[in-house]
Amino acid sequence: MTPITEVAGRRLALSNLDKVIHPVTGTTKGEILHYYATVAEALVPHTANRPVSFLRYPDGPDGQLFFTKNPPPGTPSWVRTVPVPHSDDPRARQVVVEDLPSLMWAANLVVEFHTPQWQADAPAVADRMVFDLDPGAPAGVPECCRAALWLRERLAADGLAAYAKTSGSKGLHLLVPLEPTPSEEVSAYARGLAVEGEAELPQLMLHRMKRSLRPGKVFVDHSQNAAAKTTAAAYTLRARPEPAASTPVTWEEVEHGREGGKLAFVLGDIADRLARHGDLLAPLLDPGRAGRLPGKAG
Repeated sequence: MTPITEVAGRRLALSNLDKVIHPVTGTTKGEILHYYATVAEALVPHTANRPVSFLRYPDGPDGQLFFTKNPPPGTPSWVRTVPVPHSDDPRARQVVVEDLPSLMWAANLVVEFHTPQWQADAPAVADRMVFDLDPGAPAGVPECCRAALWLRERLAADGLAAYAKTSGSKGLHLLVPLEPTPSEEVSAYARGLAVEGEAELPQLMLHRMKRSLRPGKVFVDHSQNAAAKTTAAAYTLRARPEPAASTPVTWEEVEHGREGGKLAFVLGDIADRLARHGDLLAPLLDPGRAGRLPGKAG
């Protein structure tokens, strides 16, 4: 029998709690649900009012993985959905994870959480910019950190503040809070910085996605600023053999990572980090921290 539990007044059926999802560590679905309940206060503000896409991996990272934007069958009526029309389906809607019950309902499906850089009530108007730093072997964490530190300085020269998190996979994400700006303008600016980085540090940074160019370099993926693209949300677990979490990090940790220091975290690390640092991405939620792209009128 599937156990029924109550979460903040909502009844949820939580299934297969003993099922191992992350085989390297033997992490069960029940432990995953406990993790999300523990980090909800930090995670939910970063998904609230944003349409969420799910990468589902119900049988673990070695099973079937499928990406979905539509609300899954059986989505409860109390889970908020918002219209996200597109050419293939002008009536399309997506889920918004805006509270603990909707987070736990979604986590029970075993998913990665991905969000766009805009909010549901302002489609294609970005309130943040993202750079996804993806290393091509043999490049790794030190090279990603070098690229991140260059971008941080270059953004600061334009009056923009950057905040870092691990991707939960191989690389780093840099996030920049912005005053509401059309996504195409953010995309153009981000691409320009990636091109500039490659020109200044051609042995380190790459702005083109072509696989043959990637070995030993860091691909500065600026494309996730396009209105139709999404990025792994802060604190989401990833579909990997170990329960890796996309984890906010300090710039001191990035500097340490440049010298070869550890910069990877799993679900058991996050509660202690939140107790020690709080939410390092909280500035993204503060309109007073939002920057303006160069050339934008005040």
